[in-house]
Amino acid sequence: MATVTRVPLISSLSTVTTKTCTAHCHIKFTHLPDSSSHSFYACSSSIAFVAKRNRECCFRTSRVVKVSSMADLSKSTVLVTGAAGRTGQIVYKKLKERSDHYVARGLVRTEESKEKIGGADDVFVGDIREADSIIPAIQGLDALIILTSAVPTMKSGYDPSQGGRPEFYFEDGAYPEQVDWIGQKNQIDAAKAAGVKQIVLVGSMGGTNLNHPLNSLGNGNILVWKRKAEQYLADSGIPYTIIRAGGLQDKEGGIRELVVGKDDELLETETRTIARGDVAEVCIQALQFEEAKFKAFDLASKPEKIGTPTKDFKALFSQITTRF
Repeated sequence: MATVTRVPLISSLSTVTTKTCTAHCHIKFTHLPDSSSHSFYACSSSIAFVAKRNRECCFRTSRVVKVSSMADLSKSTVLVTGAAGRTGQIVYKKLKERSDHYVARGLVRTEESKEKIGGADDVFVGDIREADSIIPAIQGLDALIILTSAVPTMKSGYDPSQGGRPEFYFEDGAYPEQVDWIGQKNQIDAAKAAGVKQIVLVGSMGGTNLNHPLNSLGNGNILVWKRKAEQYLADSGIPYTIIRAGGLQDKEGGIRELVVGKDDELLETETRTIARGDVAEVCIQALQFEEAKFKAFDLASKPEKIGTPTKDFKALFSQITTRF
């Protein structure tokens, strides 16, 4: 039984009816609003162009879905995973704002998170730890931007007035090994199987130091598992861009000079933080330049009003020579 989807030529993103052919016979479809005599039917195995209007067929309506028209074929379809996170939300929003170049998708873990970022039909709900659950979001992609990460929770009872440091823990099933390694590996494997052309992975500086304080949070060794996923991506054969961001700040992007480095050298300087908005912009810019592919780099920014705000991203990526 073949599944056939009618895709009108008259809108960039249209709500259409999915119909199922029950007889493998002729196709019947209705008159288009612009009086066109052409329609597209996308089935599970092919796309058939039909130039006649009133042929008979045994179809039954199954559900309403969102599909892209011919106008979208010149755009890149990009999925942001971790789209409800603080940086993920910015990337997803930027892609939506650039709808002349991108068809944006988001992946979140819960329906609550989906509603948090608007609840649009292009936001998928899935668990990266369960490989099968993310396949629908990844089918048909041109590029994948991975912004998923394990997040520790502070233990209750901490009183800053008493001095000392707070303690953290990871929820069962949400340790870095499960999220930053297995979850990211699942995404990379699914993307490779789907023929995705590029993956941008956002990690963190500090991975060269096993004794980095972030590894001690909740005994999670988060940077160790992030680094393992980065290596897996670099070995996958898929064109990649690995961005190891400095300390993330909830500040406006686009107003600072960005600095790239390697092997955590920036951690030895005063330039070791970056606005989330700048990380988001670099993620998207990496999709536009060949100079960003097969590159891995540390990313930070100079303080505001020191230096010149970065606008030439091709030049920025051209500075990078490290593949891992």
